[in-house]
Amino acid sequence: MKAKDLMIPLQEYLTPDHTLKEAANFLRIAGRGEEKIGVKALPVLDTKGKLIGILSIGDILKAVYPKYMYQMDLGSFTWDGMVETIAKKMADRKVKDFMTQMVITIREDAPIMECVDQMLKHNVKRVPVLNKENKVIGILYERDIFFFITNAMQNSVEVQNDE
Repeated sequence: MKAKDLMIPLQEYLTPDHTLKEAANFLRIAGRGEEKIGVKALPVLDTKGKLIGILSIGDILKAVYPKYMYQMDLGSFTWDGMVETIAKKMADRKVKDFMTQMVITIREDAPIMECVDQMLKHNVKRVPVLNKENKVIGILYERDIFFFITNAMQNSVEVQNDE
């Protein structure tokens, strides 16, 4: 089994000049296979289709959480209305300012164990799958690998019981 066998073919992607508001909408309505259930991240491609980043739900959350807040003791701080105010200010900012640029990728012919290895080593839940021309052709999700593994477990139990 190879990455290309489990990946979800690329349907939607972002560009660096999309706004965070547009990106959030894409994430909410993006397809995952035939379903339009939303996704947790989308690749960011330049005008030539080259992968230049990935934007995740976490990146958008970080955009509305000011960096200086990480270092503060916020015991009695009032949070009321803060997210809404910052979200409105950030809506027109560009994806290129918040995307993750160091993206872990996998080749379409990579064995599933290599995919698991890369996901665990880099603590990522999804990886863009590249073809021989280094174009993104799909996304491989941790969940799909998990289902593949659990199916293998189920099948191995059945084989053992049949013997």
